[in-house]
Amino acid sequence: MSSAPTALTSTSAPALQAVFWDMDGTLVDTEPYWIAAEYELVESYGGTWSEEQAHQLVGQALTYSASVLQQAGVEMESQEIIDWLITRVAARARESMPWRPGARELLASLHEAGARSALVTMSHRPLAEAIVEALPEGQMEFIVSGDMVTRGKPDPEAYHLAFETMGADHQQRSGEQLTRSRCIAIEDSVPGTAAAAASGMVTVAVPHFTELPESDQWHLLPTLAGLDARQLEELLADPVPAAQR
Repeated sequence: MSSAPTALTSTSAPALQAVFWDMDGTLVDTEPYWIAAEYELVESYGGTWSEEQAHQLVGQALTYSASVLQQAGVEMESQEIIDWLITRVAARARESMPWRPGARELLASLHEAGARSALVTMSHRPLAEAIVEALPEGQMEFIVSGDMVTRGKPDPEAYHLAFETMGADHQQRSGEQLTRSRCIAIEDSVPGTAAAAASGMVTVAVPHFTELPESDQWHLLPTLAGLDARQLEELLADPVPAAQR
């Protein structure tokens, strides 16, 4: 189902407890920084790189991306490649933070409404920390990064870990247990939406660099711009969009 956020009209949604955010392509538009770094690295070893190859890495675990870059001729160990890419991308992000349309506004609306937020990204912690540090304090509570899990997206391990982390003190903070049906994950890539949906959370897919198909596993929205906490909460009333059943 593809619909503009302003079309959400349900008034019977359960209370939204938490939102779990993907980072690259969802919260910030760092994908061009990653792609530029990939070109630079491959070409430094005399290899060739293409937009098609770069887009195949969107949303993937960095260990996977490193293996593909090695196949393209990069003569570095996997961790060296990861560290090199993160250093380049983090430096560019600090110079110019490329926020996605509506992302900061939605985060602020969620914070004001009392819904918690956390970051779930396949990027490693140094870059994720640079992004979170640029946000107002308290809006993003914690980070689950790619170096904290053994299986990257599309495996749901990162989302399971994020849910367990937030659930550890949710009852103490709110008086009720955290439940997956009252949590939303926001993603932009095929691996990411697959991971979020497999975690059991209500999933919102906002495609950016790669097209996403309509599915009975997620709500497909064109943008976060204009979306607030109330409208996001209304998606909980119908976790499987009727038009996609």
